[in-house]
Amino acid sequence: MSNKPPPPRPAPRLYLATPVVDDPASLIAELPALLASADVAAVLLRLKETDQRTMISRIKALAPPVQKAGAALLVDGHPEIVARGGADGAHLTGLAALEEAAPSLKPDRIAGVGGLATRHDSMSAGEMGADYVLFGEPDAKGQRPSSQAIAERLDWWAELFEPPCVGFATSLEEAHDFAASGADFVLVGDFIWADPRGPKAALIEVDAAIKKAHATAPAGQNPAGQEHG
Repeated sequence: MSNKPPPPRPAPRLYLATPVVDDPASLIAELPALLASADVAAVLLRLKETDQRTMISRIKALAPPVQKAGAALLVDGHPEIVARGGADGAHLTGLAALEEAAPSLKPDRIAGVGGLATRHDSMSAGEMGADYVLFGEPDAKGQRPSSQAIAERLDWWAELFEPPCVGFATSLEEAHDFAASGADFVLVGDFIWADPRGPKAALIEVDAAIKKAHATAPAGQNPAGQEHG
């Protein structure tokens, strides 16, 4: 038996969450340049709640600029309209939502999941065929674990499991730490859109930070947790 080391993990990629979209016109105009400026693997479309027909037309308007840039478009919730809008998949919250939506999404579309409070929930999501697991997003009350707890969960998952893990970063520093901890993707959103320099400058900066964190992370170690080891 050979004891070859596992192949190195590829550098983490960005997963960009949109603002909550009501009128998509300004976002449609902005997306091509934004997606060309950094290594964005996917865009998470957060839709303002309204009637189904309107939401489908918004997905249809946003899917082409995202897909043309080589990224996947995922809809936050609403798995029942993903196919009709031409999106690539849905992001679901919690195991029940994943279980309910998976048959309609798989195998043609992506079913990612967050809202996983425990390690056991995370493992159950993997067993149910989730295409990725997300750690660190705020719950319904806006509470989220500490950055260190999120980094530790990412490190644990990356070490043991095959499906990709995503770290929900609320700052440049978190994006760097989560990339160093083994996240395959780093989800960024509000802090990118709120950056006074504009979202493009923020996205370029965070892309460079996660690539640098990955490049300097010692293999098989969690740099974020070294001082506790």
